[in-house]
Amino acid sequence: MAEATLLLGGGLLAGMLGGLLGLGGGIVLMPLLRFVVGLSAARAAGTCILAVFFTTVGGTLRHLRQGQLELRSIVPLALSGALACALFSLLFAYLARRDGWLDLGIGLVFAVIAGRMLLSGVSRRAGLVDQQGETQVRGPLWLKLAIGTAGGILPGLLGIGTGGILVPALTFLLRSPVKTAMAASLACFSVNAAISAAFKAAQGHVAPRVALPLCIGTLIGANLGAALNRRSSSRLVRILFGAVFTCVSIRFIISFQGAAP
Repeated sequence: MAEATLLLGGGLLAGMLGGLLGLGGGIVLMPLLRFVVGLSAARAAGTCILAVFFTTVGGTLRHLRQGQLELRSIVPLALSGALACALFSLLFAYLARRDGWLDLGIGLVFAVIAGRMLLSGVSRRAGLVDQQGETQVRGPLWLKLAIGTAGGILPGLLGIGTGGILVPALTFLLRSPVKTAMAASLACFSVNAAISAAFKAAQGHVAPRVALPLCIGTLIGANLGAALNRRSSSRLVRILFGAVFTCVSIRFIISFQGAAP
């Protein structure tokens, strides 16, 4: 019962973060599953990406109801990301036998995301102003395909999200409004998460008992986070989570060093 309550609460927090900042929530779930629940790196990644799917779907639906995204404008992003995710999910079977390398990869990605969150929290330029009424992700097709491909690699290879990559790429490279970029990030990641979760479940790297309360929590939290996104600049939240997950990234990297022969 205590573990189920912990997982439900962790899923709720992850979902709220995902809906608020356009992230999948894996930055909360992975350390919870790896270091608190005690799953192997591979099972933590598989279970995490399944729960993150519910975060992204819940957050995407809420953003769509708020009229923040035109889906047709992100089709190239979603399709290229889906293909990359499927290809790199095949490589996950190789990494699944090497917990230390998975921990290192996840730690490095978390360090990048934490740094970006801190930067966007303290920089005045990072808080871009939304263009009123703009709901499309505009830009050249080749650049959308490149960004989508980059966004599909990490969900397949490491079982974690790329909101920390997609959101700045969409805002700074394609000049999308911030909240439109967040909605687009969640929508693209929902496709990637579904594909990655399917592969990892087939490979036997999902823990159903752990996943159920997580999924319930993330689905509820994602809707709450998306609602908060409409009313908040989220700058303080970015600074707080950036600081916390700098420490989390270090914990993953230390795990790799402990596993190294």
